[in-house]
Amino acid sequence: MPGYDAVDWFTDPALIEDPFPYFEHLRDTCPVTRLPHHDVIAVTGYDQASELWRRPEDFSSCNSVTGPFPGLPEAVEGDDANEVIERNRAGLPMGEYLITQDPPAHTALRGLLMRLLTPRRLQESEAAIGRLADRKLDAVLDRPSFDVQNEFAQPFALLVIAELLGVPEDEHPAFTHHVGGLDPLAFLSDTFSAYVEDRRRVPRDDVLTSLATATYPDGTLPEVADVVRTATFLFAAGQDTTARLITAALRVLGDDAALQDRLRREPTRIPDFLEEVLRLDGPVKTVSRVARVTTTLDGVDIPAGTTIAVFPHAANRDPGRFEAPAELRLDRRNSREHLAFGRGIHACPGGPLARVEARIALERLLARTSAIRISEAEHGPPGARRYRYEPTYILRGVKALHLEVSR
Repeated sequence: MPGYDAVDWFTDPALIEDPFPYFEHLRDTCPVTRLPHHDVIAVTGYDQASELWRRPEDFSSCNSVTGPFPGLPEAVEGDDANEVIERNRAGLPMGEYLITQDPPAHTALRGLLMRLLTPRRLQESEAAIGRLADRKLDAVLDRPSFDVQNEFAQPFALLVIAELLGVPEDEHPAFTHHVGGLDPLAFLSDTFSAYVEDRRRVPRDDVLTSLATATYPDGTLPEVADVVRTATFLFAAGQDTTARLITAALRVLGDDAALQDRLRREPTRIPDFLEEVLRLDGPVKTVSRVARVTTTLDGVDIPAGTTIAVFPHAANRDPGRFEAPAELRLDRRNSREHLAFGRGIHACPGGPLARVEARIALERLLARTSAIRISEAEHGPPGARRYRYEPTYILRGVKALHLEVSR
């Protein structure tokens, strides 16, 4: 494919709208291959991505959110980058959060988060999640059209996490306002610090008390800052990616009336549909790692300190793993083997929550409508749709999706 051998994945806007031919080119060239820019090795094969994510002793997550930018501030000499990584970890983007940590710190923080996202807690929250979905739908379904990403999916996902963490309902409007503002992490940090300190002084029978008093797996009580970072990470990461999943699913349904009708008749197939949406068009485009030591992956030499970029969409369309990988098939037997949520110790802890939220959002919207259509006024006619995508190499999603509905 002309040009792909020299293109810069991280900066070329031509790859934003449709990156899939580029991914196929890389995978066909070699599922583990060095890119021409930024000293990055790309991983596009399913088996190779799975293996990398299961080798945290060889590949650090310290750069997981930004990849080669800014990169390690010191050169790595020799075959071991661990000392350089640890000296500079705190200065890397989001260096104090779960997503960039390695064991043993990662083990402790993840254990704390998983005490909040238990299957029982998610099951107990389903009725409340359904009420939140209906509340947001009440505000948009009587309009001629609405922007599902910004007027339904994003505020719905935010309120679900507020509900899950036990934020009092009368404070939900403040969360919606501030989390959409210029410095949401600062607001969340201040707010949850106050919550945690209050509940530790005066425990109550609520979720915030459970959050404040949760212990690490070894029984020790975390510092307030660690609890707060866990909560703010769940807010910041969970609501954005879940909203993108809901929007991606409705973009498919808005162009497929027959599939809509089938899911209305058979709502138990909505989870199958969502797994295929995750596989084909999940919210994460690039997940990065740094080689902790000089090693190999699929026979390719990787020097210590090298940035590795995993492309989940490429792995999820690997024909060696998925038959007719570009097709959406409700009856695909191995849909849930996709890598949209990663693998290994860094598999997305919010994956089960995202599945529940998206399922309930689609159940309620389909139950309350007889037809969903993509707005031609905003996005053009079928076969010639126009969308604006977020201009980032990290996340995949449209900036807006305008829908028209019939009740």
